[in-house]
Amino acid sequence: MKKLTTGILVLGMLASCEQPAPVLEFSVKNPLNTDRFSETVSIAPEKFDSLAGTSGIENLLITDKASGDTLVTQLVDNDGDGTPDELLFQTDLKGGATRELVAKISEDVPAQKTAGELTTFSRFVPERTDDYAWENDRVAFRTYGPEAQRRVEEGEPGGTLSSGMDAWLKRVEYPVIDKWYKNNEEEEGAYHKDTGEGYDPYHVGSSRGVGGTGIWMNDSLYTSKNFTDYKTIAVGPVRTVFELKYAAWNADSIKVKETKRISLDLGSNLSRFESVYESEEPLPNVTIGLMLHEKEGEIRTEKEEGWFRYWEPMDGSELGVGVVIAPAMVMNYKDHRVDYKDGSQLLVMADAKDNKVVYYAGFGWKKSDQFADAGEWDAYLKHFAERLANPVEVQF
Repeated sequence: MKKLTTGILVLGMLASCEQPAPVLEFSVKNPLNTDRFSETVSIAPEKFDSLAGTSGIENLLITDKASGDTLVTQLVDNDGDGTPDELLFQTDLKGGATRELVAKISEDVPAQKTAGELTTFSRFVPERTDDYAWENDRVAFRTYGPEAQRRVEEGEPGGTLSSGMDAWLKRVEYPVIDKWYKNNEEEEGAYHKDTGEGYDPYHVGSSRGVGGTGIWMNDSLYTSKNFTDYKTIAVGPVRTVFELKYAAWNADSIKVKETKRISLDLGSNLSRFESVYESEEPLPNVTIGLMLHEKEGEIRTEKEEGWFRYWEPMDGSELGVGVVIAPAMVMNYKDHRVDYKDGSQLLVMADAKDNKVVYYAGFGWKKSDQFADAGEWDAYLKHFAERLANPVEVQF
């Protein structure tokens, strides 16, 4: 979500006895009374045109005016036209606090501008059939491609038929995707064993897993098969972004195609999903699902606040999954419990305005020491929804 406000650009001069350098001062303000941590701020690069000159926006540095610390930044080209659309950085803000920042162009860009100890990451994984996996310092996910689908449909081993989202439960801040897949090549099923970094005990099957989508019609959920194509847009360090395409499928009498753009910010337990649909008729209910597994957990629904969750026992620990969505988009929800395998789910029906739905979905694992119980997971989701409704204010 872009967090932009309008303001007046003021071009100052950084005092120097050798060579004055132009700077641009601006501020970011937290309008909430509660603290925000790892808050991603997005600014249109053209806001800094007065500084760029011949050096270009790639050499832009943002520093904290009080401490002088340089912030990690990232440029993202969302539409692939070769021109950055967003400049991203992260900051912590106390409730009601304002942070003063300074932007300038530097020919000698320090390493921390583009890479920090913590990072986001995503990639296509052909060595494990054809997964697409993504992660940050708190969570990891994956979903499944066309080769995994073909193997199931042709009766070959090693396949998965699902457009659901899988949760990889990590309890370290550094990236694990490459390591876990490499270990799995050497020992099949290695990432299902926790050796201290976390593992994958989460079962998706034909369910929606953690935030997969479908179309609810006539008391049935119609879903796509595996993704057919992918595009990596950005890897990190502040945000990873990629796009998945799905072949057309029939939602009862309506033929539907979906393109899903997924992103994950550093420090967040929730991925952002933007699903865009093509259909010849209006879609009645775009539906987001959270799997209930053996129905041993507890559901909480806060429709008016825009968040929904399921907290369940998970392999000797506990796991919370959740969806956050703008309340105005929520049409209904359903605690859908059935007797057949992979069918029990918490379903959130959304209004697909202009055939598009935007929502956030993810998880919190007790063993990662991020959340001690369901109450802490609820507080996280509630605050996440409040932050979405009250973005950081940027003033130049």
